[in-house]
Amino acid sequence: MTNWIDITQPLTNDMAHWPGDQPFLYNVSATKEQTGSANVGKITTSVHMGTHVDAPFHFDNVGHTIDQIPIGTYIGKARVVDVSQFHSVTPSVLQKINLDGIERLLLKSSLPNNPMVFPENLPLLEPDIAKYLAEKGIRLLGIDMPSVDPITSKSLDTHHALHKYGVHILENLMLDHVKVGDYELIALPLRIVGADGSPVRAVLRPLKEDQ
Repeated sequence: MTNWIDITQPLTNDMAHWPGDQPFLYNVSATKEQTGSANVGKITTSVHMGTHVDAPFHFDNVGHTIDQIPIGTYIGKARVVDVSQFHSVTPSVLQKINLDGIERLLLKSSLPNNPMVFPENLPLLEPDIAKYLAEKGIRLLGIDMPSVDPITSKSLDTHHALHKYGVHILENLMLDHVKVGDYELIALPLRIVGADGSPVRAVLRPLKEDQ
């Protein structure tokens, strides 16, 4: 039996969060002793906490919400590629990579996978990669960073460019322990009606036994 590889950030009360956003908090709001039957947990969080997907409504008031995106977007063959040697990912960088035959691309950047530290700077994903990805048939871009745009960006140019070309966004993956290659991806968002995003449990299964 092939083992699934978990590429999800653990959600913990001490993890880093986007500056100014709602931190993650889990606590037992009612104990078994109090209810007489069961412990009942409660969570408070931003929908963009940890490993998550962005819906277009996140940055576009008329964009689709997470419940309106076809669930198949987040299930299927994905290719993990290493772009950690590049500070800026451009179409010319992606042209060096074989993207034939896939619809989901996961990028391993130079950013270390550390959910306890919120990074000050991110490797750059240039907005013009969106057109190139769409031309190659990519409809989901996954990254191991908290955003496809710089932390200080207000215009969110890469978010908007990806949306324009029909490429959905999956952020904050844990890919340091994953080899490059082809996998089956499952990264299902919660069906939160009207939401601008959702946490996901993202997992990979190698399509080749040697991965």
